[in-house]
Amino acid sequence: MARFLVTSALPYANGPIHFGHVAGAYLPADVFVRWARMAGHAVLYVCGTDEYGVAITLKAEQAGVGYREYVDRWHAEIKALFDRFGIRFDVWSGTARCPYHTQLAQQFFATLLARGLVFEQVEEQWFSEAAQRFLPDRYLQGRCPECGFEKARGDECPQCGAWIDARKLIEPISLVDGSRPVLKATRHWHLDLPQILQQGLGDWYARKKAAGDWKPNVDGYVQAMLADLKSRPITRDLPWGVPLPEGVTDDLGKVLYVWFDAPIGYVSATAEWCARVHNDPERWRDWWQDPEVRLVHFIGKDNIAFHVVVFPAMLLGQADSWEGREFVLPTAVPANEFYNLQGRKFNTSAGWHLDNDDFFSKYEADVARFHLMLSAPETADSEFTWQEFQNTNNALLADKIGNLMSRVLKFAISRCGGVVPATTGAPVAHPSLADADLAFERVGKHFEHYELRKAAQALVAGAAALNVYFDERAPWKLAKSEAAEDRAALGECVERALAYLELLSRRIAPACPEVALRMRKMLGAAADPGQAGIWGEEAAGHPPARLKSGMTLGEPGILFGKIEDAQIAAEVAALEERAQASGVL
Repeated sequence: MARFLVTSALPYANGPIHFGHVAGAYLPADVFVRWARMAGHAVLYVCGTDEYGVAITLKAEQAGVGYREYVDRWHAEIKALFDRFGIRFDVWSGTARCPYHTQLAQQFFATLLARGLVFEQVEEQWFSEAAQRFLPDRYLQGRCPECGFEKARGDECPQCGAWIDARKLIEPISLVDGSRPVLKATRHWHLDLPQILQQGLGDWYARKKAAGDWKPNVDGYVQAMLADLKSRPITRDLPWGVPLPEGVTDDLGKVLYVWFDAPIGYVSATAEWCARVHNDPERWRDWWQDPEVRLVHFIGKDNIAFHVVVFPAMLLGQADSWEGREFVLPTAVPANEFYNLQGRKFNTSAGWHLDNDDFFSKYEADVARFHLMLSAPETADSEFTWQEFQNTNNALLADKIGNLMSRVLKFAISRCGGVVPATTGAPVAHPSLADADLAFERVGKHFEHYELRKAAQALVAGAAALNVYFDERAPWKLAKSEAAEDRAALGECVERALAYLELLSRRIAPACPEVALRMRKMLGAAADPGQAGIWGEEAAGHPPARLKSGMTLGEPGILFGKIEDAQIAAEVAALEERAQASGVL
């Protein structure tokens, strides 16, 4: 069995997250982790909030609250949405709250500096004489040097989309105090990515590419980046962040750039988990410095550069340090594209989002999980539409799975005394059961290869095949006969249907954990509690074993309620009204 170290991109503690974020980086990881554990693998799932950076300091100052108070609010709100989706981390931390983060981030920096992979550079940066502070790009507003837009930011123009060198911003104004800043020399440190590329990063990436480990969208992005790889600054002038190690500089206010310290948050969160579970934070090395561990980063495409180039470069740059133990490098980075909403990008400030409180007061998390899987943006941008959500709930989950469960159990209760009927135990050959075997075998393979969309499709295909089997065998017709062979055929049909439903309850568990539990409760003793949470031999394509006759079944219930057309129309209207009320769109 393998050991998986799984991470999801640290969400930025600067505002709410939405369904698009969940679909891109968090639900895929949670489903994979649940499958891996059921399959017997050892897994550690690490996440937390990214709590430093310019955007946070600017928004906190504008809101008139302390930096820690500001990130604490979003840390809790983000976790609340994950809880609603049933997304469970082994450790949920944050870069400003983890007691081991500062030390580890400083040690990463110090090692790179000692190895000559970090260099100093004096450059000009805008400085507010009124506030006596340097102004990072997000603290500036001025005229775009490309299109002339009057309210361009210091890093990007919202009008033309151009990336801006803040020093070229025309007539900039400080967003801190409204003053006209001046250019002033300041010293910063840069990560020498071109040198690390030559020292091993390029060879590592090429080996992974030759092995077919990169998704096409990841490879295309990285190839373009590597063709023109440049050094990147890794420090900032800010009052909030990880300070540089002692002895590096006497300059006040120098902190590590957020993109540098954030991925180290995966390591520090692991140390926090080890301290809690093993009472030894140093056991983080068992996960990050064990060559047998498979490191998997679940991210959106906007984080590809950091997880496939920058963070691996930082890890490679630690060679010959840390008592001679090298860090593991990513085994896979199943980056997803963007997930949109009803034809537009999610935009919380513009009202174009799903209201979380309202949504979860009406709809089950497992239905949302399954729909996000079916519409996952794995190879191209995709979107959530209310109409397709209704179709997933009604036509796929309610009709194909919920209805089958109800039909089989009610029939078994009425015609078989509410127990598993006796059978001869002979193998059953039926084309639809063979189709179900193939579909359920594929589910695990798709989970293993991070293919959520295909896994969801295979689950639907397996359930559809079971419906065909039950319809074609028509046990209600056999029940009208007193012939021994018909009574035996009835028992065989019901037993097989129950056994495959038990198998389906395990196959669907990574996607719909609460539904799987309800299915197993309805199956009663036919779903042996000792087997709960185990993927099972059927993953190799074998039909489920015969159930023991006489086992008591549970009470049938409704797995999925139907969603009416009028309700969907109301949801679309409410979305449009929110957008109009915002005045942004």
